[in-house]
Amino acid sequence: MMKTQRLSAASLDLDAFKALLDTPTEKPALAASLENGVPIYEAGALADRLEEGPRRAAMLDEWADVLLNGAGCFAITGATPEGSVIDQASEVLLELIAQEKAAASGGGGDHFAAAGLNDRLWNSLEKHAIAAPESFIRYYANPWIAAASEAWLGPRYQMTAQVNLVHPGGKPQTAHRDYHLGFMQQHQSAQFPLHAHLLTAALTLQGAIAHVDIPIEAGPTKLLPHSQKYELGYLAYHEQAFRDVFEDRFTQVALGKGDLLWFSPALFHAAGENRTPYVERLVNLFQVSSAFGRAMETIDRAAMLAAVEPVLASSDLSALEHRALVAATAEGYAFPLNLDTNPPIGGLAPATDQDRLSVD
Repeated sequence: MMKTQRLSAASLDLDAFKALLDTPTEKPALAASLENGVPIYEAGALADRLEEGPRRAAMLDEWADVLLNGAGCFAITGATPEGSVIDQASEVLLELIAQEKAAASGGGGDHFAAAGLNDRLWNSLEKHAIAAPESFIRYYANPWIAAASEAWLGPRYQMTAQVNLVHPGGKPQTAHRDYHLGFMQQHQSAQFPLHAHLLTAALTLQGAIAHVDIPIEAGPTKLLPHSQKYELGYLAYHEQAFRDVFEDRFTQVALGKGDLLWFSPALFHAAGENRTPYVERLVNLFQVSSAFGRAMETIDRAAMLAAVEPVLASSDLSALEHRALVAATAEGYAFPLNLDTNPPIGGLAPATDQDRLSVD
């Protein structure tokens, strides 16, 4: 039976966290190898499992088990055998970055690193499709992206992507978990009960495709195998003691151009430091969302507020009643978000209408 309770930072247990990290990682049956505790799969050896059937199901089930019960991460090498697909996509994405920098409309903000140390292209999925549909088709017609996404999220998932270009000398991110609860401050995530913390990781899959060869010194993603199993991790990653453990024990795997890296959003992770003088670390990041991450109806909450807010201003509601009315009327979640017009500067997410109308 799933546990549920209210949470607080006082419940964090650093020793229990460390004990999880000590879990031995066994090589999954279909993996070619373990590299620094991370299962490595070879696309060429598994290509005959991509077609629908029990062999595909077994592969996807193994990946899901790795993400949930195993290391929490895995890589697929050789996932894009035609280098021209990556090279053409890189040309498109770099041109889009250059255009946005020239227009001074993009590149602002990073959720877990200081602004200005890298170049970002938010919503690279949509921008790529519109700018170069032929390149987009070849790039996203990648069955390994689809298979990994389906393994964790099931069918009908929703793809989003964001480019991160880290220049030589680019500094690392701080350790974190990711979307959804990973984009909140500690006191905000503590407002959600334990069962929500346990379920949120099932709503998203984190992925990355390398557009260049990324040796360890170029700073591939820092990973902390088995950290996704710590139930209070969405509170813990904000604490310096847990971040110190991450820095002491993280691992990395080098990636070749076209390789894929996948990991649970609950895994403690961070972009690494680019210590090379020459590697422009170009990676396209995937945030793949479950089909279930949507409301049942389309609601025009802006129109609702336009009608309700003038009346609310002269109402005599108690604070409790006001809070209930705002929760039923106003948008309380900042996502999905246009990160070009609302970059994450000074916080993980901008204020919502519920924040604006709060009387607390």
